[in-house]
Amino acid sequence: MLDLLNDLIWSKLLIVMLIGLGLYFTVASRFVQFRYFSSMFRIFAEAFQRQPGQLSSFQALMLSVAGRVGAGNIAGVSVAIMLGGPGAIFWMWVVALVGMATSYFECSLAQLYKRREADGSYRGGPAFYIQHGLGQRWLGIVVSILLLVTFGFGFNAVQSFTVASSLHDTFGLPTIVSGLILTAVIGLIIFGGIKRIASMADVLVPVMAFSYIGMALVVIGLNLPEVPAVFALIVKSAFGLEPAFAGGIGAAIMMGVKRGLFSNEAGLGSAPNVAAVAEVKHPAAQGIVQSLSVFIDTLLVCTSTALIILLSGVYQPGGEMAGVVLTQTALAAVVGEWGRVFVSLALLLFVFTTLIYNYYLGENALGFFSQKRTPVIVYRVLVVCLVLWGSVQDLGTVFAFADVTMGLLAICNLVALALLFKVGLRLMRDYDSQIKAGVESPVFDAKQFADLDLDPAVWTGQAAKPVVAADPAEIGDRVHQR
Repeated sequence: MLDLLNDLIWSKLLIVMLIGLGLYFTVASRFVQFRYFSSMFRIFAEAFQRQPGQLSSFQALMLSVAGRVGAGNIAGVSVAIMLGGPGAIFWMWVVALVGMATSYFECSLAQLYKRREADGSYRGGPAFYIQHGLGQRWLGIVVSILLLVTFGFGFNAVQSFTVASSLHDTFGLPTIVSGLILTAVIGLIIFGGIKRIASMADVLVPVMAFSYIGMALVVIGLNLPEVPAVFALIVKSAFGLEPAFAGGIGAAIMMGVKRGLFSNEAGLGSAPNVAAVAEVKHPAAQGIVQSLSVFIDTLLVCTSTALIILLSGVYQPGGEMAGVVLTQTALAAVVGEWGRVFVSLALLLFVFTTLIYNYYLGENALGFFSQKRTPVIVYRVLVVCLVLWGSVQDLGTVFAFADVTMGLLAICNLVALALLFKVGLRLMRDYDSQIKAGVESPVFDAKQFADLDLDPAVWTGQAAKPVVAADPAEIGDRVHQR
């Protein structure tokens, strides 16, 4: 049944929707993700500023990157290569490049339609722009349920499986033992109130991500003459021009799109939940910053994994190794057995922060349609159980379950984005016009959007408020409190 649903969703619907809508958003916005790429880093200067008690734009980006960079970057890429051939990497790049535009619009809309809570913090995401932008609360509830199931349950099971497999391959630790340890840690976090762990991880994850990229550069340096051939292999395989992978174009495209979406989440509707809580002067500014996280995730981290695998000589078409074991074996073949340990440690950190991120998204989704305490307790218990369950399942079952819920969530979110695209364009043009007029840091004027159902408590007089330096230590507190 899972395979049947996956075939229907991915081969018939999502490939067309993800790439088709992504291309449409890209062209209609005059390639917004590329027009503002160089200024993304300039926006970081003001992204460190925030209102007292709020998350800055930069903090929201770090939370988003911490969530995106996980099992998909290490295990997901190797799965894509094993099942779709090297050409799957090319289609991951395509999904990421057009997905940057999709991410720009979904995160800008999340900012536009966000709501202020009683404690002064913000909440937003697909459910909010569906309810207040389209006036369809029922669809917002459906999206919230799918978000909860996908991230709280499905993706947490995938992360747990991946880290358990990694530790078993590296240290011989039984998967059930890894599962129990991971379950205990995540249980302490969500039940016991260990608030500062997340803030520490948000500092360590970027360091580990760039260390991982650095490791890939070492592999590239040691195999420099073979690099052009590897890139040629990726491109040729993507179009069935490589004899070893002729006839596998469909598998390459499907696996590239699947694993690309699982990794960078562009269009999936997850990142907008985090993007909405940031304090910014203009919603489009957060959209620009968040589109950069897609670039970091796929074009940098995922490509690093692909090059490690393809340059190592370990990869064989139709081979038995898959998932994180293939990545670890590939790195160990180049730099020695300590490379296997490096991947395990990197993955452990990535998965740890992603579990927290996934839990946060699920609880945030639950809060959209229920404010009662009992459902939250039940949700926490189920999350802990699914983390344990995922650690002892087989790769096919875990990924198939996550693929179905992820696909349904993406379809709902992409339909909403298509219906709200005119609003997104209007918002983008307001930002563009201010930039063209010489305004260095555009400010959103809610009066120009009085016809929309916006929260006046969010935007009225916001630009006049003083800003203070951000305190990164509060990131974990904000996530845990939410």
